[in-house]
Amino acid sequence: MAAGANRPDHHGIIERIVDHPAQTRSLFIRLPREHALSFIPGQFISLVLPLGGQRALRPYSIASDPEQGDLLEIVLNLVPGGLGSSYLFACRTGQELTFTGPYGLFTLENAPVTETVFVARETAIAPIRPMIRRALAAGTCAPLHLLYAAAREETILYREELTELARGDSRLRFDPVITDDFAWPGMRGPLIDRLRELYLRADERRDRQFYICGVGPEVLAMRDLLRQNGYARKAVQYEKW
Repeated sequence: MAAGANRPDHHGIIERIVDHPAQTRSLFIRLPREHALSFIPGQFISLVLPLGGQRALRPYSIASDPEQGDLLEIVLNLVPGGLGSSYLFACRTGQELTFTGPYGLFTLENAPVTETVFVARETAIAPIRPMIRRALAAGTCAPLHLLYAAAREETILYREELTELARGDSRLRFDPVITDDFAWPGMRGPLIDRLRELYLRADERRDRQFYICGVGPEVLAMRDLLRQNGYARKAVQYEKW
């Protein structure tokens, strides 16, 4: 993620902090209602943090819905040796945060008209969560499939919410993929293997679209796999952290 340097600053107060397993945390940032942020699902903000005596920018995807632009949720891991995450994990409710944005083209503004597959690992669910909620809120929507990987069952973020969304709306299929627990009864193993199995080997269709988000080379490997096997370049959107 990259952000421009000439956007005006926004200011918000940390209203709530929610801790998740595996040193993962949600921060809820309250903005004045008259300064609510207008953004598209999938976009991110850049927090302005005082690190080492300098103004440092740290990008975080917005995990909440645009319909409530005066209360933003971001999700982050505590990164060993990471100055930005260490600073944010030391923050308390009532503390002010400054940020710029929104930024980003990894977005879904309208309900998909063709089958759409969302692929994420752990905190990379953040930009995809509001995409799915926006799509399901539309009157008409093509089938959606979420492949969401985590190391263990307890590190699946928003699991109850996503399960309820899929249970209550037949347009959404939700498959958690567990990578480090061989006792897990559902999908296991690398995400790229699940993509190959479900969307290359299972049929000859190549009219789906994909939104892939994650950390490191895995994202590019999944992108290339799909594009090199018949899916159009513009049909495979991705965000690599």
